[in-house]
Amino acid sequence: MTWLRRIALVIALLIIGPLAFAAGETMTGRGDWRTAERGSAGIAPLPDAHSDAVVQVYGARTVRWRGIFAVHCWIAVKPKGATEYTTYEKIGWRARYGGSAMAVHNNGPDNRWFGALPELYADLRGEAAERAIPKIEAAVADYPYGEGYHTWPGPNSNSFVAYVARRVPELAVDLPPTAIGKDYLIDSMFFGGAPSGTGFQFSLFGLFGFTLALEEGLEINLLTLNFGVDPKSLALRLPGLGKVGF
Repeated sequence: MTWLRRIALVIALLIIGPLAFAAGETMTGRGDWRTAERGSAGIAPLPDAHSDAVVQVYGARTVRWRGIFAVHCWIAVKPKGATEYTTYEKIGWRARYGGSAMAVHNNGPDNRWFGALPELYADLRGEAAERAIPKIEAAVADYPYGEGYHTWPGPNSNSFVAYVARRVPELAVDLPPTAIGKDYLIDSMFFGGAPSGTGFQFSLFGLFGFTLALEEGLEINLLTLNFGVDPKSLALRLPGLGKVGF
């Protein structure tokens, strides 16, 4: 076997293996997305019991077969003393039916995404959250793709969250490899900051590139399938599976 074949085999295993495992995990027990549970996962602090400001970034597996590959991300904020959260997210089907893809609502910040439990990627409380909220609101207002939506390679829901994160480095959010679209740069053609604000990124229209950062580690993007290693968290970054710790 030549070295080229060996490299091709390794790449194939790195793609097929994680995606096959993710398929089993994602498609089992999810049920019909149209009737799936949408209630709170019990992660966010209740406003009545927590008066301090809160900022959180979440993600959950998308519906149907797309959930094998990708998560859908959103941002939730609660100013100090507020009695409810405000959630910012982009939803593709809204644009397909003639509306704006940008959704701003006061539903639960940690609701299940059509049955999928959310994961918490960033969590600011108190004064840190108070400082971040005006920056988040400004970034949401400045986002140039509020109306349209492109599932692949972007700009999509994850491109939006990554854009806001780059404008608000206090979040230091490490979006997982499964946040497909996060590598679609909005402010630059090829080079930009990592979503976490702790490094830099090269990206060719979100399809090819790499990220090198303290939070993300080293991540390589091949057609939006991301591979890498995260020394800080002692984890691999794999397509379909996301971050896998040692």
